[in-house]
Amino acid sequence: MSEARSRLAVRVDGAALPDEEARALWQEFSAHMDANKGDMAGFAKKKGWHAVAPEYQSGQAVLVVATTAAAAAKPAAKAAQASGKRRR
Repeated sequence: MSEARSRLAVRVDGAALPDEEARALWQEFSAHMDANKGDMAGFAKKKGWHAVAPEYQSGQAVLVVATTAAAAAKPAAKAAQASGKRRR
């Protein structure tokens, strides 16, 4: 029997965190958001990151973390390539 996939995940610069670390970070993120409505930038700054945002991907809530501006730009560049657009 296979192990069930967690409903919560975290990707830091594209790399998945282990389930326990992901749950702990989601709890910290949720507590921050409860106390500071809509302040994702503040949470990222508090952690020393460039950006953080929750997304829904393939049935999972995924907290996407970019530690640098370059890491934040990579998904946008891949999306533009997939759609046939060039970045200028």
